[in-house]
Amino acid sequence: MDLLSDAIAAVRVGRPTSNRLRAGDDWCYRFAPYEGAGFHVLLRGSGWLIPDGGPPVPLGAGDVVLVPHGRAHTLSATPDAAGAVPFETAVADPAGRTEFLCGKYRLAHARRHPVLASLPDVVHLPAQVGRHPELRAAIDLLGGEVTEPRPGSATVLTGLLDLLLVYLIRAWLAGNPGAGWPRALRDTEVAAALEALHANPEAPWRIEDLAARVGLSRATLARRFTALTGQPPMAYLTWWRLTTAARLLQDTDLPLPSIAAKVGYGSPFAFSHAFKRQFGVAPGGFRSAP
Repeated sequence: MDLLSDAIAAVRVGRPTSNRLRAGDDWCYRFAPYEGAGFHVLLRGSGWLIPDGGPPVPLGAGDVVLVPHGRAHTLSATPDAAGAVPFETAVADPAGRTEFLCGKYRLAHARRHPVLASLPDVVHLPAQVGRHPELRAAIDLLGGEVTEPRPGSATVLTGLLDLLLVYLIRAWLAGNPGAGWPRALRDTEVAAALEALHANPEAPWRIEDLAARVGLSRATLARRFTALTGQPPMAYLTWWRLTTAARLLQDTDLPLPSIAAKVGYGSPFAFSHAFKRQFGVAPGGFRSAP
């Protein structure tokens, strides 16, 4: 079980996109709110990221920014967002001294895993020699593929963009070890409990079974799990089962009884009732929604 991979797989919709742009001395681009996450890599020059309602973030060459919740923001040569034009209308300046790589991931926020929900509105990773070598390698490869498309670039780009998202979240988790979910993933027993639930969500789990599995008392596991993840183990299991079911409904043609069984429900009726309580719509309606 890899919880981060599961978390990303649960919310991913479609394919990510990216493009590379060189800008002149006076530039200011607006990024509208988005159902997903966006990222920016400043390849050369300097600039500012200005989130709506937040303080400007100075950017230097090599800096990486993730906007994980799709918040509206502006990229600008100055800390002032006035006069910003939509990024979609940007015209490249071949002689420009600033160059950046921008991209988007389509994510279904309705089934967002709490480890992703715990990310701040802006994740800023300043360029530092020797830090996050995997992230830097992915950025170099991605920049090359966007600049000079070659045979197989579509497949390579998708893979590199997926890698970039994982590396960005990994870097934030590593830099915030004392926070709730990063700490949960480092807690031996809580991480083992999460692994068990993710590996076999269809199992007839009880809190005492899970506690015995990880070598803790029922009360100790419940207390630590809740403190670090924000919800009790069985509540988390229910949420994860239904989130997994939502992904199966949208990504597969499996019939409802099969999906119900895969996520631990003994009957389609019980599954449908729980699903509607979680998502506000019956499984069939959820599947047919655009």
